Amino acid sequence: MNLLIFADVSAAHVIGGAERVLHAQSTRLVRKGHRVDIITRKYPHHHSGHQNIEGVEEWRYPATHNNAFSYLATTIKNSRFLFDLVYRQHPVDCINAHQPFTAFGILKILQSHKIPMVYTCHSLSFEEFRSRRGNRAGLKGPLYQVEIWCRKYIEKKVLRAADRIIVLSEFTKQKLCTQHQLGAETISIVPGGVDLSRFHPAPDKTKARRRLNAPLDKFILFTVRNLVPRMGLENLIRAVGIIVEKVPDILLILGGAGSLENNLKQLLKETGTEKYIRIEGFIPEDQLPVYYRMADAFILPTQELEGFGLVTIEALASGLPVFGTPVGGTCEILSQLHEDYLFADRSPEAMAKSIISYYDRVKRNPPLEKDVSNKCRDFAQKNYSWDKNIDTLESIFIQLTKN
Repeated sequence: MNLLIFADVSAAHVIGGAERVLHAQSTRLVRKGHRVDIITRKYPHHHSGHQNIEGVEEWRYPATHNNAFSYLATTIKNSRFLFDLVYRQHPVDCINAHQPFTAFGILKILQSHKIPMVYTCHSLSFEEFRSRRGNRAGLKGPLYQVEIWCRKYIEKKVLRAADRIIVLSEFTKQKLCTQHQLGAETISIVPGGVDLSRFHPAPDKTKARRRLNAPLDKFILFTVRNLVPRMGLENLIRAVGIIVEKVPDILLILGGAGSLENNLKQLLKETGTEKYIRIEGFIPEDQLPVYYRMADAFILPTQELEGFGLVTIEALASGLPVFGTPVGGTCEILSQLHEDYLFADRSPEAMAKSIISYYDRVKRNPPLEKDVSNKCRDFAQKNYSWDKNIDTLESIFIQLTKN
């Protein structure tokens, strides 16, 4: 089967969940014998307009970022050009759109060629934009509202043009039904996956800790997030300030990059938690498994819009208990494992209470940590392998092409 993926992110540079899903699915579909092309934007870190990524052909178009109008105009024009280029080389059996903007440019072409389209919704684009930008001064005027409306309109047009919509969680499915008035019968839930060979427990954390220059005698909490407001990292820092009053041998290692980095460093000073929290910066994809293997627990302090959370199942596959706020898809994952892994609410106090409780239980009963690790690993293996995800995805593509 010849598959063409439209995306607004790149499979060549994994910096977040959307890129991770795109890379994992596209490369695994190639391994199963399909041809996969990706059309996406060209980013500053890209050295060329084309790259072969483990058998996947990624084609990149330039987009002008002077303003929202120029960005949309160049996206439509240049995505159409690349579609024509790919389509002239070989037929396209099915299209999979991962985000709305690149796909928006070719909607009319799709109708004329009668190519079936599947839309993979990681999150609602206009909500993500509002979460990232809405708190900035000067952006809540008429132009800001127009951009929100345009993003919602474009996303809705692409969603309604799709023959089938895929989401990673019930949370996102309900969002689509309420925000875009889509029928539930058109939406399939296909949970994300984890590379079980890369993410696995360490027989001994000592080697991983020495490699990362992490202390051997601390109870280490780990989180890796984009440093943006919706991730709840400020509340996590405040929670650590509460925890260390009772548990002084705690260390939080916080990985990630983003606009909040300086604010978070300032908050460490204000809360007196500088010696209990290590801000690691961006963690490259190849180093991420080592960070999971050196930790005692993973923390997911999200405040809003947690569609699924691939880091959750990566941590579980690594044998780590995951403690998360009761937000979005996190509830669906952790409630299956044990309700104790969900914080009572999103407050620093609730986070601190659950983390202290788990620490006390492990210190009183050291074998408990190994038992928890085994259960987390088994849960990830049973429910969240990429093989399971790809088999389901492939069957959807095949069914649509037959129809």
